[in-house]
Order: sequence, then structure tokens, then C-alpha cells
Amino acid sequence: MKWNKKLGMMTMALSLSGLLVACGEDDTTNNDTNMNDQMEETMDGNDHSGMDMSGSGDVPEGLKSAENPTFAVGDTAVITEAHMPGMEGAEASIVGAYDTVAYSISYDPMHGGERVKDHKWIIHEEIEGAQDAPYEVGDEVEVNAEHMSGMGGTTATIDSVEETTVYMVDFTLESGEEVTNHKWVTEKELSAP
Repeated sequence: MKWNKKLGMMTMALSLSGLLVACGEDDTTNNDTNMNDQMEETMDGNDHSGMDMSGSGDVPEGLKSAENPTFAVGDTAVITEAHMPGMEGAEASIVGAYDTVAYSISYDPMHGGERVKDHKWIIHEEIEGAQDAPYEVGDEVEVNAEHMSGMGGTTATIDSVEETTVYMVDFTLESGEEVTNHKWVTEKELSAP
């Protein structure tokens, strides 16, 4: 009788611990949590855990290739500023170069969660119904890009404005992960190898 009670208690404890583990995790929880912790240390508290590092290679309608970029398509450059951990110092291959206005923005993700501050970068052509003239710091715009989960469709506040050449790049993170068609890196965030 005592053995059955002990066995029953142990079975119940194991079942409950398994249930707690299963309820506390989904297929992305551990990765997102670890990535988020690393990013908070590296990015001064900004949560870039939902950032889609790779892209389709498609560019927004109306975006024009740069006529005389510092780095031409096919060139190699070194990324000098990290939007995400493991990016700084990576050797990048230039996939596209475009003259536009780049904005850093702050917004509340569509799915909830903490406000994302000073996200770099969206470009003028990724603003829904964009006006002809560049926006100014403090303006509110509707974002038509999904660089991070929950970004598309948000109303964002412009934090900074930069008329520049932006680049789409391929590179390899320190972890060995291949990133293709990453949008966007500005000219001042690249240097010659």
C-alpha cells in the first residue's frame, strides 16, 4: 500500500513538472529568451528578438538604385555597427545599393509587448502613403515593412532622419548563421575591408 502511494505521488510530480515545462515553452521560447537576453545587453535594452535578419530580396515600389554608391553590387564591405549581436565586424557582400531617406523609429508592436525604441532602419519607401518630402524627427508614420515581428502596420515615431545610400547585404553572423538580403545598412555603417 505504501509503495503504491509513493509511486502515485512520484508519477503525479513528474507529470506536473512535465506539464509546467510544456506550458512554459514553445518551439521558439528558449531561442527567443536567450537571444533577447543577449540583445538587451548589446542593444542598450532594445528588444530586437523578432527581427527577421534575412529578407526576400524584394525592394519597395519606387526605390531607385544608387547611381554612384561607395560600395557597388558585388563589393565586399565590413559592417561597423551592430543592429543585432554578431553583426558588427562581419564581412558583407553588397546585394543592392539605393539612394533614399533612412529613419530610425520607435513603435509599439502589433502583438503587444514592450515598445521598440530607435529601431534602425526603415526607409522612406516603407512608409504607407509616404509624402514626397522626408519626414522629420517626431513625425508619426504608418510602417509598411515587417523587419521585426509586429512591426508592419504600426504607427511609429521618427527618432532620426538620414538622407543616405542604404544597402541590402548578405553576411555571416559570429554564430555561423548565414543572413541573406538583410535590409538595411546605411553607408556610414560600412567600411572597406
